[in-house]
Formats: sequence, structure tokens, C-alpha cells
Amino acid sequence: MAAPEETLRRRKAGNSGPEPDTPPESGRDPTGCPARLRTGTFWLTRIVLLRALAFIYFVAFLVALHQNKQLIGDRGLLPCRAYLESVRRYFQGRGGWEAVSYAPTVLWLLDWSRMNANLDALALLGLGVSSFVLVTGCANMVLMATLWVLYMSLVNVGQIWYSFGWESQLLETGFLGIFLCPLWTLSRLPTGTPPSQIVLWGFRWLIFRIMLGAGLIKIRGDQCWRDLTCMDFHYETQPVPNPMAYLLHQSPWWAHRFETLSNHFLELVVPFFIFLGRRLCILHGALQILFQVVLVISGNLSFLNWLTMVPSVACFDDAALGFLFPSGPGGLKDRVRKMQEEAARGTRPTLRYGCMVRQAVHVALGILVAWLSVPVVLNLLSPAQVMNTSFNSLRIVNTYGAFGSITKERTEVILQGTASPNASAPDAVWEDYGFKCKPDLRAQRVDHSPGREAPGQRQGGSVPTGLQPFQGQGPPQVGPGRALQVQVQPPGGPACCGRQVVGPEEDRPLLPPTQPARPGGLLPVPGLAAPGAGVEPVPGQCAEE
Repeated sequence: MAAPEETLRRRKAGNSGPEPDTPPESGRDPTGCPARLRTGTFWLTRIVLLRALAFIYFVAFLVALHQNKQLIGDRGLLPCRAYLESVRRYFQGRGGWEAVSYAPTVLWLLDWSRMNANLDALALLGLGVSSFVLVTGCANMVLMATLWVLYMSLVNVGQIWYSFGWESQLLETGFLGIFLCPLWTLSRLPTGTPPSQIVLWGFRWLIFRIMLGAGLIKIRGDQCWRDLTCMDFHYETQPVPNPMAYLLHQSPWWAHRFETLSNHFLELVVPFFIFLGRRLCILHGALQILFQVVLVISGNLSFLNWLTMVPSVACFDDAALGFLFPSGPGGLKDRVRKMQEEAARGTRPTLRYGCMVRQAVHVALGILVAWLSVPVVLNLLSPAQVMNTSFNSLRIVNTYGAFGSITKERTEVILQGTASPNASAPDAVWEDYGFKCKPDLRAQRVDHSPGREAPGQRQGGSVPTGLQPFQGQGPPQVGPGRALQVQVQPPGGPACCGRQVVGPEEDRPLLPPTQPARPGGLLPVPGLAAPGAGVEPVPGQCAEE
């Protein structure tokens, strides 16, 4: 009877744990828990970065597809063909390269008689490439360079419509994204081309300059940033406040002071966390992304905020971003873990000629970014700091900043038109043009017809915001703009009860009542070209973002 008891003891001992030579289950540590990714690698970081950048490109090209024909098309407000012709005339006699280098765009190579089709082709091609990268997470230098060239081609002929800081910021971000990928390979994990530390530091240097530039321009700018009162006005006077901004505007004074102090901390102190080790670098990325999410919720500059999140992703390594990927065997996370284990055992890939060339290109990129950063750093250190400026036509390294000054009063611009054959007749009926996302103030206002001092009550009642009053009536005559001074109403006020976020205070003409005749009835807007005419500069006129 001893033999069965001895067998049972051996069976129990065998169930106590694996034999010494038995390997642990794949993807798990000796305790049976899922194996964690090691720190210091950026395979998953590259995937997240490329997809985030592709998403921003997709939105940018989608906007271009819907708006470019009206803005810079054949019959747009500022036709890009007229702009390119003026550039070519200016550089006449000095060769074509000067003109191309002044305004780099592939439109120089296309047929200008079909400019609308050219603009649509650029936007559609950009949509297709960015969609592929966004869905698959695969990219190479050819695809990312294509996106960069396409968008640069639009920006450099977009004139005032593409003159905001986020255009240059997207081009700089996209330029760095080119060097994050292999040359030809389309794989989410191209084992022969690990993410370059130089490129990752390029992204970190970008987010550092964006945030520090925004913080410095505020401290050197409006006095309200120094006495902590800017947030008393910002929610009301920012471009197109959203419903959450309306609620935040009603916060007590101490909450606005805390918001301003937090803004200074995030823009002047947190950026230096990048240089203080892995944990503080990750903290920097998390705080900046959270900051941009708050700005998205409280305002309408969402494109800029989402774009600013992209370089912040470079602050995270694979171990920090592993939670975004499934842990199943054979997945991306499991493959990265195996690559880390091979590297820990000392297994290194064979150094090939292509790898050496790639490393040389990355070193050259680092030197180029450092060289182009010299004027940017000097601008950051200068008391006369400027914001949202490019120092080269390719917009590779730029200077940034936002809200250096805060508008204390909000003004709504109203455009009116009439279908009456005689616009100066006393019985001419003037109607407001509606614009999407703008508050509808017409039900609360008594209008004065353009060009006449006698007040006239609006006829026909209010028109829903976004609708045009002259559809199917032929081309109307457009009158001069009007400015309506408005103020946010407190909760429960008459404007709020009428589903309005603002109430009128003062209605005044934006332009003198008498205007010279203009071709096609266009408004004499500064910098706006009438059909067949050139752009008319306005002395002393400047725009601040």
C-alpha cells in the first residue's frame, strides 16, 4: 500500500509549480500576471503619433475641400490664380526659382485655367492618404511627405485665409512626421527602422516652444494676464463662444483667478518638465493634453487644441501608452514586448547600409532644426516677442503664441443686403445675412438701413441663423457692415430666456454711410480683391491672432 501513497505525494509535488526548465507562458511574468512593457522604447508611440497626425491632416483637407473654392478658387474672395500671377510678375526677370521659393506650391506645375479642379484634387488626394494612415496606422516617408507637400501647397496660396498660427504648426508637425517613418515599408512595426530619438526630441522641442511662447506672450502682453483678470473677459470675447463658455463666464471671481494662475503654470513652468527625466516628461505630456481638452470644452479653437495634442504624444514611451493596445498574444503590444526581450538579451539587428544612411539623415535633421531654431529662441528671449511667425517659406521651424491680448468688449459684425433695384430708396428692404454658429440678435434689434439715417423696423421678422435671405432672387446689393456691441447676459436674464447668449447694447455702422461704387457690389474689405482687381492694402491695418 506504500506505492500508491508515494505516487500521490509525487503527483501533489508536481502540481506545486512548473519544472525549473519549463518556460513561463508567453506574455506573462512568473507570477502569471500579464507581462509589462519595458520603458525606453517608442514603437507604440510612433503608431499613436502617426494616427493622431493623420487625423489632423484629414480634418484640414476636409475643410479645404469644402471651403477653398469659395475662398481661393476661380471666383473666390482671393483667387489663388491672381496671387500666383502677381508673384510671377514681381519676380519677372530673375528666373522662376525665386517665385517658386517665395511661394512653394505644386500649383505652379498645374493648369491655372482649371484652378477649382486643382484645389479639389489636392484636397481629395490629401483626404485619401490621411485616411489610409489613420485607419491602418501604417505610413512611410513617401506618404507623409505627400501630405506635407499637399498642405504646404494650399497654405502658400491661401493668403489671409491660411495666415493663422495653426497652419504653420501643422506644417512643422507634419515635417517631423516624415522622418518618423521608414522610407518604403508599410508596417506598423517596421523592425528595421526603430523610431529615432532625434525625431522624438524634435516633437518635444515643438511642444516646448508652443507652450512657452504662449506663456511669454501673455506675460509680456496684456496687463490683465499679470493682474489675473483676463479670464473675466476671455469666455465672452473669444471667437464664437460655446454653451460651456457661457456657463464658465458666470464663475465667481476667485475661479477666474485660479484659471489664470493655472494657465501661467502650464505654459511657463510645466514645459521645462520635458528635460527632467522620464516621469516628469510623461507628466508634462499628460498635463498638456488635459489642458487642451479643457480648452476644447470651453472654447471653439478646437482645431488648434487637437493639433497641439499631437507633439505631446512624443512625451510617452511604450510602457506609458501600452494601455491603449490589446494584450492578446500576437498583438502589437505582445510583439513589442518580444522585441524588448530580444534587445535585453543583447540581440541586436545587423547594421545595414540603409540604417547608416537613415541615421545620417536624422543627424542632419537635428542640425537643421537646431540651426532654424536660432531666430525662434532669440524671439522668445526678446522683449519685443512676436507670435505665430514663420522665418522660412517652408515653415519648418516657427514661433508660436496665442491670446497675447484679450478683447474686453465683444462685437458682432452684421452684413446686410437688399434685393430692391434702388438700394437708396426709402422703401428698400434690407435683410441680414445669417452665419452658422453666430448668435441670432435680429429679434431683439431695431435696424437702421445702410446709407440712411432714418430708423426702419425690420420687416418679416427674424431669420434662423445660417440661412440666406436672397436665395432664388438674383444677386442682391450688399451694404456696408455694421457692428453690434453685445454683452453676455446673466443666467435668467431676458436674452437667456429668449435662447440668446448675448444681448445688444450698441448698434453702430462699421463703415461710413456713403461708399464709392465697387465692382459686383463687393464690400471694400481690407485686403479683399474685387474680381479683376488687385489686393488693396490698407495703411496701418494689421491683424492679431
